[in-house]
Amino acid sequence: MATKSKSQSKSQSKSQSTSQSTSQSQSQSQSKSKSKSKSKSKSQSETQDRQRPYRRLESERRLKQLMKRYYLWTKVGPKLGFKTAWLTSGAPVEIPLAMGVIPQYPENYGALCGAQRVSVELCQAAEARGYSPDLCSYARNDLGSIFAPDKAPLKGLSRPDVLIACNNICGTVTKWFEHLAHHLNLPLFLLDTPFYRGRRPDHIIGYATRQVEELIAWCERHLRRPFSEPTFRRVVARSAETITLWNECLDMCTARPAPLGCADRFLAMAPVVTLRGSRAALGYYRLLKREVIARLERGEGAIRDERRRLLWDNIAIWYDIFNFFNRFAEAGISFPVDTYTSAWSGAIDINDEPARGVARIYSGIYLNRDMQTKIDLMARMIQRYDLDGFVLHSNRSCKPYSLGQPVIYNELLARTGKPGLMIEADMVDSRHYDAKRVASQVSAFMEVLG
Repeated sequence: MATKSKSQSKSQSKSQSTSQSTSQSQSQSQSKSKSKSKSKSKSQSETQDRQRPYRRLESERRLKQLMKRYYLWTKVGPKLGFKTAWLTSGAPVEIPLAMGVIPQYPENYGALCGAQRVSVELCQAAEARGYSPDLCSYARNDLGSIFAPDKAPLKGLSRPDVLIACNNICGTVTKWFEHLAHHLNLPLFLLDTPFYRGRRPDHIIGYATRQVEELIAWCERHLRRPFSEPTFRRVVARSAETITLWNECLDMCTARPAPLGCADRFLAMAPVVTLRGSRAALGYYRLLKREVIARLERGEGAIRDERRRLLWDNIAIWYDIFNFFNRFAEAGISFPVDTYTSAWSGAIDINDEPARGVARIYSGIYLNRDMQTKIDLMARMIQRYDLDGFVLHSNRSCKPYSLGQPVIYNELLARTGKPGLMIEADMVDSRHYDAKRVASQVSAFMEVLG
């Protein structure tokens, strides 16, 4: 019996050993199969990248992570007791950031909705409530996300504690945020920055400075958060470094071939708008700058075969951003510079008195200037970036940006001798975009460029 027991034990041991060996072999085989699959997938991705007319930025992954975390924080933060504010894109975010307040931007959210092609439904939701189709599509998108949150990404923005608007970008934001204040029953602060021509008078800076001082006191009162000047200066220092890095990335596009394309810049600008002054934004732009420098050192451009260079004017056509610029890239045409992404290029002087430093920068925004200043800037861009022409986006929604473009077109043509193209569209409402007509215009313009 003992002998039989030993024999059975040996047999079972051998069977278990064989089973374990088979299991390990299958596991190794599956592991190798997965490894080959990943390798094949990576190889296919690299092949697709080489076939594209443009080169994707490696830092794009970091950007996506950063913005996902930002939007997650806008949702989770208020539930944890953090205050939040809705701001216009031209409002001084450094002040609420220094007070530990989470900033949210309906305009940036509008661009996100446009890129995801859901803005039409949201605009229609606002129109169903009586809002005119002629109203800014960012405003209709925002209002629609409030009226129909189930149709909106993330079910809309988190409800704010306060609203902060600055009319340095347009007059629409004034009435837009006034209505939000009425509809949501929230306090609103409007920072008024007078429009000016030529050199900015000192009294405008003084006027804006007094308002910024009022804004700081107003935030302390309504948010019940203290304003610390040392903290504010640290935020301003990070904001200044972030904007400096962004400007350096834009300036390096004077090189041939340009290391960044227009679509690259429109996507990469998100943190400098929403998170300037934060450590996360600063870290991203340090990474972006290193990648741009690396491209310059390798002689690589954003597109693979740059033969012509153009200026872009106005906001992106968000729902068609890649298709639109790819059409040019396939023809060897790049956009090394534009008037929109360079609008966030002013940094607050860390040595200036806080309120005056804020007033000086935010009252001098590009859209708060006269037409001649815009023409002069665009003419300098054409010369400095060695461009072959320009494209003007006549944006149905953004009146301050688009009004006067026929005059700008003629002036640039006369001053530079470079050909131009004007297309009609809307930044997020695709109902006002005739893709076939635009494609025909682009083809004809390319023939002119040669």
